[in-house]
Amino acid sequence: MSPVPHLSRAAGLALGVVLDAVFADPRRGHPVALFGRAAAALERRLYGDARPRGVAHVAILVAGSAALGAATERALARRHPQTTKAAVARTLLTAAATWAVLGGTTLAREGAAMADRLEAGDLDAARKRLPHLCGRDPSALDAPELARATIESLAENTSDAVVAPLFWGALAGVPGLLAYRAINTLDAMVGHRSPRYERFGWAAARLDDAANYLPARLTGLLTVLVGPDRGGALAVLLRDGHRHPSPNAGRCEAAFAGALGLTLGGANVYGTRVEHRPEMGDGPKPEVRDIRRAVRLARKVSLAAAATAITTAALLCRRS
Repeated sequence: MSPVPHLSRAAGLALGVVLDAVFADPRRGHPVALFGRAAAALERRLYGDARPRGVAHVAILVAGSAALGAATERALARRHPQTTKAAVARTLLTAAATWAVLGGTTLAREGAAMADRLEAGDLDAARKRLPHLCGRDPSALDAPELARATIESLAENTSDAVVAPLFWGALAGVPGLLAYRAINTLDAMVGHRSPRYERFGWAAARLDDAANYLPARLTGLLTVLVGPDRGGALAVLLRDGHRHPSPNAGRCEAAFAGALGLTLGGANVYGTRVEHRPEMGDGPKPEVRDIRRAVRLARKVSLAAAATAITTAALLCRRS
């Protein structure tokens, strides 16, 4: 059989990365936002302070997302049975799904927007902008703490918004792309610890940990490869990456800390809850000027992840 259809996944991932770079996330009608509304509607029907209800909520939405991707791929194959048409259709479908689940361009723009506001000395505007990146309470944060929050969010979200979806897209195509984004979105919606979601959100949080286990470590390795201080990134990743309470975020943050020559970690305030994170790295605490360095690093890691995913998909599809 011609290799053209086998390469459609790799071509679709590449085109999707380009689409994200050009168009980023739409301001309205984003597919992930539509999924979030569906998830919230199902939560209203299923919610109860019990793990089995949360398991059902996650299972329905994640399995449904994967099934939608698989069914669409099969429908396109039946509609376009000719080899070339099927390959083109599958490439375009993969590109659309990749664009829908990637968030790398928007992430970098948010980091740059925080740098703009802090460099201008506008703390109020920076505090208002921080919730676009993370869930910390920004009301009492000074410029260095806003810089730390921004850099830590860039590190973690480079994995969540870029490396992980590309990883699962390379391995499982459109079903993998959609299922991963469903998992990550549900974790953001119900996976955090609170009286309401302590039990109901347990399944979402644990599944997100599992789905990000390998991508987070890949993010750390890619940061070592493309970062400005490879030796420092590797040393801090190996020494401090496991110290973070998250099984995954610490790998990303430690690698960024070492690559940038900074120390990350400290007290994080989430509403009425304070979390004390261990410090990672050997350098000074972040300053405002370090944000743009972190944005550049996040972009390099994203490009490396795209190249890795496209190459992997091509190699896997040739063997199929």
